[in-house]
Amino acid sequence: MHDTAKLAPARDRGAVLTKATLNAADRLGLSQRELAEIIGLSEATVSRMKRGAATLEDGSAHFQLAALLVRIFRSLDAIVGGDEGVARAWMKAPNTALGVPPVERISKISGLVDVATYLDARRAPL
Repeated sequence: MHDTAKLAPARDRGAVLTKATLNAADRLGLSQRELAEIIGLSEATVSRMKRGAATLEDGSAHFQLAALLVRIFRSLDAIVGGDEGVARAWMKAPNTALGVPPVERISKISGLVDVATYLDARRAPL
């Protein structure tokens, strides 16, 4: 058995998730303020992340929330076939199943989990 399947060091995982989170937020049309609220950071910290001066700490609550946001993006991206415009519109549109537009729902942890679960179910129906 080879040792090539080792996990990336925590610092690298944080950098990778930071980049993925910023990309997901951009492609979903989320503002810096919305992203900060979703993952529980200040706007200043998100700004530092964008400049490459800060990364998410592996295992932190912020890291876990960011991972959920990336999961939401990946599910939605698969559902809409990579159409960024449709994904952005879905995020801002009223949604009867979620009760409010998804962008409003994901500002709270429970809503972030609900939207991820909803999209997972839509993506892979039984």
